[in-house]
Amino acid sequence: MTRAKTPNFDPTAFRAALGQFATGVTVITTRTDSGQLIGITASSFNSVSLNPPLVLWSLATKSASMPVFRANSHYVVNVLASSQLDLCKRFATVKGDRFAGVSHAAGDTGMPVLDGALAWFECHNRSRYDEGDHVIFVGEVERCGLREDASDVAPLVFQAGAFHTLGPLD
Repeated sequence: MTRAKTPNFDPTAFRAALGQFATGVTVITTRTDSGQLIGITASSFNSVSLNPPLVLWSLATKSASMPVFRANSHYVVNVLASSQLDLCKRFATVKGDRFAGVSHAAGDTGMPVLDGALAWFECHNRSRYDEGDHVIFVGEVERCGLREDASDVAPLVFQAGAFHTLGPLD
């Protein structure tokens, strides 16, 4: 098997190029064995397969939440609406209890589903792959849902270091 050539760019150039790809924004949530709620903002969400229903996302190996997500059997991927920028920032930056004052309900798996999320996917933690400085999580979707008005609500989008929203094309 051949190996990749040495990159001809620095990490700053790589990050800038990656930043041009617009992504949706999610909050991944779970619960520890003791009942503590855990959540992190992630834009690395993607579909993998329709049959079986699989999705993926990734988390930095140095993340304080890594041990919980690696060990837990379930988590929820909450897709954020454009009106949920405050939740995005809270789960990306707040230290301590990120769920304080955040409206949510337990899904069928007992994991937190955020109120107002555009869509959500309750996942079994099917597999994990250590790659570079991240772990790729593949979840088998056991349940999913979306807001009743989802087709009328814009998603929260991240691109080029800033948050955006999308509207329909004419």
